[in-house]
Amino acid sequence: MTLINKIFPASLHSVFLCFLITIFVLLSGCQTILPSYFSGSRLPVPKTKPPLQHLAQSPRMPLATHEFTFDATRDDVVGRLQIVQAKEEDTLSDIARRFNLGLEEILHANPNVDPWLPGEGTPIIIPTEFVLPNAPREGVVINLAAMRLFYFPKAKSGKSQKVITHPVGIGRVEWKTPEGLTRVTAKEANPSWIPPESIRKEHAANGDPLPTVVKPGPDNPMGTHVLRLGWPSYAIHGTNKPPSVGLRGSHGCLRMYPEDIARIFKEIPVGTPVRIVNQPRLLGWRDHTLYLQVYPALEDDKRNHNTLLNASLTRIPMTQKAKLSGRKQTKINTVLLREATLNPRGVAIPVSNSNITLQKHIDSAIPTLNVLPFNANWDGDNNQYLTAAEVIQHINEKSEQNR
Repeated sequence: MTLINKIFPASLHSVFLCFLITIFVLLSGCQTILPSYFSGSRLPVPKTKPPLQHLAQSPRMPLATHEFTFDATRDDVVGRLQIVQAKEEDTLSDIARRFNLGLEEILHANPNVDPWLPGEGTPIIIPTEFVLPNAPREGVVINLAAMRLFYFPKAKSGKSQKVITHPVGIGRVEWKTPEGLTRVTAKEANPSWIPPESIRKEHAANGDPLPTVVKPGPDNPMGTHVLRLGWPSYAIHGTNKPPSVGLRGSHGCLRMYPEDIARIFKEIPVGTPVRIVNQPRLLGWRDHTLYLQVYPALEDDKRNHNTLLNASLTRIPMTQKAKLSGRKQTKINTVLLREATLNPRGVAIPVSNSNITLQKHIDSAIPTLNVLPFNANWDGDNNQYLTAAEVIQHINEKSEQNR
C-alpha cells in the first residue's frame, strides 16, 4: 500500500476503495413543490445502455468544454450534456481529463460503468452542462460540492459575460478547504513547496518523509504554478498527480490539472476575489426552463439539503429572472425533481419539463466523438511533465493558431 498512499493518501474519498475492489475481482407529474416529495429511500439507478437514438446519429466534433459565454441577466446554465463511446484503452480517468472533468464528476454521471475497464463502445455520459453557483458573477467562485472552479472575467460593455470553468481537487475531511471570501494575493511560476510541520509529521507517520523544501520539478505536489490566497495556509495550484483532480485529496488547497492552472494563471490578476461555497443542489434558468443540478453532499456536510432546496424553490417565483417573459407560469415536474434528488448524478436536469424522466434526459445527450475537444487546454499527453515555460509556450502557440 506504500505506493498507493504516495499517489492517493489513505484518507482519500472511498471511491478508491471501490477501484481496488474492482481490480481485485478482475484479477480473481407537475405541481407545487412540497417537502414530502423529497422523502423516501434512494431510487435504483437505471442500467447504462447505448440509447438507440445515439447509435442512429453521427457524433459531432467536441468543442472546448471549459469556456462559455452567456447572458448574465437571463441565464444561469452553460454548456451541453454530451455522450461518447469509450475506446478499448480508456479508463474513466482518461476520459475525464480529455473533457476537462474531475474524476468524481464522471463517476457520478456513469454509476454503472467500470471505472478502470469501461469497455470499447460503452456509452459514457460527459456532464459538461453546468448550473452556475448561486454567488456574485465576479472573480473566482469555487463550489466545493461540485469540485469545480468558475472564473468570471470582467465583461466588456455590450458584450456577453464569459465564464471559464475547470475541475478542482479539494481538502480531505480532516483537512477541509474553508468556505468564505478571500482574494488572490500573489502569483508564482515554478514554485518551491515548504511543507508545514503538520504535513511533514503525517507523511513521516506513513513512512513517506518529506524534505524541508521541495524544489520545482516533477516531485513538487504544487505543480508548475500557484495562486496565493489571502488565507496563508491555502492556495490554488497545479499538481504532479493529475488523477487526484476532482477528489478530496489535498491538505486544504485547491488542485488543478497542470494545463488548467497554467491557463488560469495567465488570466487571473492579483487582487481577484475568490469566493468558496458549498452548494450541492443548484437551481438556474436557461431560456424558459428551470434546471436542477444535484451533486452528492460532502460526507461531513450535515445540513438538511431537502429543506434548503424546498426553500429555494419557494423563493424562485419572486426572483427577477423568474419574472421574465415566458417564465412566470413555470411549474415543477415533481416526479423528476424527486428522481434527480434521490440519484445525485451531477447532471443538470430540466425540472420544469413535464414530459421527461431522468433517464430520458440523459438519453438525449449530444453524441460526440471521443477525441480531445477543439481548443482544449490539454495536449492529450498523459506522461509528459511540462515545466511552467513549456506549458505557457504550448498555450501561446495554440492561441496563435486559433486567431
